[in-house]
Amino acid sequence: MNGTAARLAVVISGRGRNLRALHAAVADGRIPATIVAVISNRADAEGLVFAREAGLPCVVVPHRDYPDRASFDGALADTLDGVKPDIVALAGFMRILTEGFVRAFEGRLLNIHPSLLPRHKGLHTHEAALRDGDVEHGATVHFVTPQLDGGPRVIQGKFTIGAHDDAARLAERVMMDVEQRIYPQAVAWMARGELRFDQGVAAFRGRPLAEPLSLDDLEPGFR
Repeated sequence: MNGTAARLAVVISGRGRNLRALHAAVADGRIPATIVAVISNRADAEGLVFAREAGLPCVVVPHRDYPDRASFDGALADTLDGVKPDIVALAGFMRILTEGFVRAFEGRLLNIHPSLLPRHKGLHTHEAALRDGDVEHGATVHFVTPQLDGGPRVIQGKFTIGAHDDAARLAERVMMDVEQRIYPQAVAWMARGELRFDQGVAAFRGRPLAEPLSLDDLEPGFR
């Protein structure tokens, strides 16, 4: 961004596997960014252990300390404002954000969702794919807007569901084969200024994305 490293904040709730992928891509230069904060709403999030061992600045904003979503989101917003991020990557962050928070960071907020949006918004996406007899499954990187999992899609990765896939196996395939490839790529594009949120639309290299990019669009370093 403007020839300088982007300031990247990563927000997590759990194991931090996408955080690890983002950190690896930052460390080896594939993402021209600096991770300025790893923020979690859970003090016991496994991802914080990795982040601390990696020397990343960590902040815990426990959602249970706040009486409602709005007050928690206000504290989270204050924490983010303190590190001045260019990009906020939600990476397994298990909280629904209020419209006020989203509007404050709109255009900087990315999320990775474990389904081929607009199919299977919300939770339990792998079970839903099996229940509905889907032939394909995968994950989507999208800009965050007030509509739950409804923001402009940036890139999707998908695969064919096998006869022996159960929900646990689908979850692992989505994470390892798709999410850890497409999320670092999307953040890299954004850090380089090639991906933008433009008047409610995802724009890639100056052109609106009518459809999300795919695994075929990954650069060699992310394949």
